[in-house]
Amino acid sequence: MNNTLPIKQTARWQDYLELCKPKVVALLMMTALIGMLLASESFPAWHILLFGNIGIALCAASAAVINHIVDKKIDLVMARTHNRPIAQGRVEHQQAIIFAAVLGLLGMCILVWLVNALTAWLTLASLIGYAVIYTLLLKRATPQNIVIGGLAGAAPPLLGWCAVAGEIHANALLLVLIIFAWTPPHFWALALHRRAEYATANIPMLPVTHGEHYTKLHILLYTLLLIIITVFPFLTGMAGLIYLASALLLGGRFIYWCYQLFNEENKKAAINTFKFSITYLMLLFSALLIDHYTG
Repeated sequence: MNNTLPIKQTARWQDYLELCKPKVVALLMMTALIGMLLASESFPAWHILLFGNIGIALCAASAAVINHIVDKKIDLVMARTHNRPIAQGRVEHQQAIIFAAVLGLLGMCILVWLVNALTAWLTLASLIGYAVIYTLLLKRATPQNIVIGGLAGAAPPLLGWCAVAGEIHANALLLVLIIFAWTPPHFWALALHRRAEYATANIPMLPVTHGEHYTKLHILLYTLLLIIITVFPFLTGMAGLIYLASALLLGGRFIYWCYQLFNEENKKAAINTFKFSITYLMLLFSALLIDHYTG
């Protein structure tokens, strides 16, 4: 890895887009949108769908930019992140701070004025949870960083639900619980794949502090817990048989990859498990939505 100081370059619009982590924000927005749709028996008002998603997305993008700012030194020593705009000097520190502030303030204004205050304050709490509590504090402090900090990343379906319903509902919290349980096996699979880089960056991810076998066991245990939790929407009457069948089939596939990972039968099992976990979450929430409108 070349750790020489980056050469100053002119920022492009693509660099600012990359700072927003559009793929991550897109996944968050999918769960937020489904939270909105599940909160209504029919179809939510168009302005809530539009401005609610825009406001939440802007705040999520703001948190992503802050993550880039805080992790500049770490990004430089990791192959996956060393070419990021701030790490390479294409976007200056002050420019990034202003960009994050503008995104966050604009998102909050939209949510307060055009959606509702509850959604705005919960979104702000989520932003602070990810950008400050997780990125600035927990990430460097404990191998349980993902578990503790995962609550912020699990909030979007609750935010979407509150945007439509204007209240915190038990079903919305159940959606949060699903993502909360999904987060550790998702990120620990990536951490296994990038273990050497996290060690070089001195980040106490679980594979670095406790070893690969310990991490694989906990990925399996958390996945089993996740599958149990995903049955709850059926048990509580939130969803029907379409969702239940989908949840069990998807859970079985997740366990398959955990088995591959635990037994080291596939050298690419860690990254494949990580990739499948993304597909898993998308399909699981899609099944909830299909069940909601067809059940």
